[in-house]
Amino acid sequence: MTAPYVYSCLFLLSLLLSDCAALDTLYADQPITDGRTLVSAGNMFELGFFSPGNSKNRYLGIWYKKISICTVVWVANRDNPITDKSGMLKFSSSGNLEILSGSNTMVWSSESTVSGWNNNSVMVLRLLDSGNLVVLERDDNNKIWQSFDHPGDTFLPGMKFGKDLVAGIERSTTSWKSSDDPSPGVYSNIFDTNGYPQIFELQGKDVISRLGPWDGFGFSGLPIEPENQIYASEFVVNEKEIYYSYELRSSVVQRMISSWDGRTRIMHWIERTQEWIVYSDLAVDNCDLFAACGPYGSCNIDKRPPCTCIPGFQPRNSQEWDVSDWSSGCKRKKPLNCGDVNADRFLKITGVKLPDTRRAWYNVSMTLEECEMACRIKCNSTAYANLDIRNGGSGCLLWFDGLVDIREYDADHNMYIRMAASELAGLQTDSNKKRVVISVILYSSAALLLFAVAYSCRERKKRLQMKDQGDMDYALDKKNASVKTQLLGDIPFISLYKVREATNNFSVSNKIGEGGFGSVYKGVLEDGQEVAVKRLSDTSQQGIEEFKNELIAISKLQHRNLVKLLGYCIHGNEMILIYEYMVNKSLDSVIFDETRSSMLDWPQCFGVIHGMARGILYLHQDSRLQIIHRDLKAGNILLDGDMNPKISDFGLARKFVGHDSIANTKKVVGTYGYISPEYAVHGRFSIKSDVFSFGVLVLEIVSGKKNREFSHEEHNDNLLGHAWRLYKQDRSIELMSASLRSSCVVHEVIRSIHVALLCVQHHAKDRPTMLSVLLMLVSESDLPPPKQPAFFTEEESTSKLECDSSLDEYTITLLYPR
Repeated sequence: MTAPYVYSCLFLLSLLLSDCAALDTLYADQPITDGRTLVSAGNMFELGFFSPGNSKNRYLGIWYKKISICTVVWVANRDNPITDKSGMLKFSSSGNLEILSGSNTMVWSSESTVSGWNNNSVMVLRLLDSGNLVVLERDDNNKIWQSFDHPGDTFLPGMKFGKDLVAGIERSTTSWKSSDDPSPGVYSNIFDTNGYPQIFELQGKDVISRLGPWDGFGFSGLPIEPENQIYASEFVVNEKEIYYSYELRSSVVQRMISSWDGRTRIMHWIERTQEWIVYSDLAVDNCDLFAACGPYGSCNIDKRPPCTCIPGFQPRNSQEWDVSDWSSGCKRKKPLNCGDVNADRFLKITGVKLPDTRRAWYNVSMTLEECEMACRIKCNSTAYANLDIRNGGSGCLLWFDGLVDIREYDADHNMYIRMAASELAGLQTDSNKKRVVISVILYSSAALLLFAVAYSCRERKKRLQMKDQGDMDYALDKKNASVKTQLLGDIPFISLYKVREATNNFSVSNKIGEGGFGSVYKGVLEDGQEVAVKRLSDTSQQGIEEFKNELIAISKLQHRNLVKLLGYCIHGNEMILIYEYMVNKSLDSVIFDETRSSMLDWPQCFGVIHGMARGILYLHQDSRLQIIHRDLKAGNILLDGDMNPKISDFGLARKFVGHDSIANTKKVVGTYGYISPEYAVHGRFSIKSDVFSFGVLVLEIVSGKKNREFSHEEHNDNLLGHAWRLYKQDRSIELMSASLRSSCVVHEVIRSIHVALLCVQHHAKDRPTMLSVLLMLVSESDLPPPKQPAFFTEEESTSKLECDSSLDEYTITLLYPR
């Protein structure tokens, strides 16, 4: 029997057994018709005909098999759909893969003709667990064609994004036209190999954003997460190919998509909640818009205005800059002297996204000193930098012409900009003068500050009128009030008259809580909606700044794990926030109450842990503001009727720029037992401060015990120390509350404790980010061993919290919370 006949028999037999085992391989001349599918060996991906969204058109595509939401990662006939279910995928007589419609019309071809093809050749079509569809020749697994060489809108692990210079293949992604139409849309991501390679996001032919050049760790301009446990990246530039690729290190399902709405996102699938979450958005804010500040302009989203000229430069068109049009960029204050290589100097600028490299030159073997010399010799060069910042730096990158698309962010990149020696000397002189002036101002301010503090103590902070709020103008009436502001979006102003009606004039019977801000009352608005009314008290430790901070911050935040602000009221000394009412009140009222905690089961607890993690991740990474909460505690986690957690109380929250930015404060605020050591001792707070608080919360949820009040008959450890002691003895499960034992999933409990211990490690740099926390909670990958937690001691310890009423703040003196 001939080989094709044998394979035909095998194929027919496999069809008969298809109900028992899915096929990942098909052989020559054996078609896939509409209704039949090919499934990868590990059941990860499936190939077949489908209709996207509300469309009735049919396309051949590949989608995730194990994921409940149909997520398509590749489409063959994007430009040429079939209008009925007559489609068929088969090998042609020349060895091509072809899609035919019912009229036997070819609608798509792989164009993978094999030389010397004949009827005795054996072609194999196989769908791999990577999502790659490959055509192999004979038994030697010689790869003739693969779908990974022809991406659609999705970039998967294992793909090469870039160019094969030998085969002439260019791998880029292009968005769908809409959610129902997979034909190529207007948005694309390409690997531009002019100058030094970099990735551009395009709208048509226009560049809308850019990933800076590869620096050895990642693309300049993107935050780098050290010790990445999720994926490993590879960047290759040689005479044969130029590409970027990555492989997953864990069981997390990840993809990058060029969305039809113009957003490029890296997505992770969360099995527990059956949803995709955003791991990273490649264009987060307006500073990610390409050349937002023009040549020699630098963008900082945390400044107003965001665009400034780099030192030694000034606006090219000051009138345009005055009306916030920065496209013309900046020009030199003093011209260069190219006739003398020693006449120019270089200004070092740190912490920036490196400029567009399409007009750049590079050398991988030069030192930084050699790079400087090359820049001096090349008269028209404008700047230089290390190509690779690992191990102290190596390689040389030279720019020519204007420096475009610079933004400031927290990074180790150094760039050296060419400028006239006289201009650089002037900058240094100005810097020295500024230091002298600042010193004088600081000494003068210190004296004035002492006087101001003494005066403010006598006055008792009674001036809480709203006449000096700068960004708000109010017109108030007893029964009707309006507010004029550009900061609050659609958050309505509610008159004091209506608030009093809703709460029965702030009746004691309506009071449901008390906090640092003041009292909280249950109320019912005119439309019957139940609300929680948070009222600033005269004795509150928080004031107008905290009120404004919470009002402005939460009005711009929208997430299902954040409490929703429904309105606000300001009238004289009255400052009130109106929130959605949470039936199950706060987390502390449940887990620390013997009766209510007995009604909790482990799935509910794990859901609360997961929801808190998602809410904090949104604050740190996905929200427009990027926020450090600074007061995460059980009392600020509210629970709705379905026990879904909602983070509340943003009075102490602070915006930050970049990932893991660190700020300092002399005023340590927060709640005893949840504050991280670096914040309590040195006043340094970052996103890792919130991570610490989250770890404490997880241990409290699992154990049902308060960290600050925990005691054990055998030792003097606090809750963190007790959890650490049990972990080292491989007895972590003993930390679990007795009320959870009947419903617990042991591996989930142990994993939650392990993740919590990673979060409460003493040094902030050792703690994971909230994204890593979320992924560790829901994946099955191995976890790194935690180091000793903060505030852990095996000796008897004491604690003291002193209140300095003159400064209206808390000072922690001995740091062993119990």
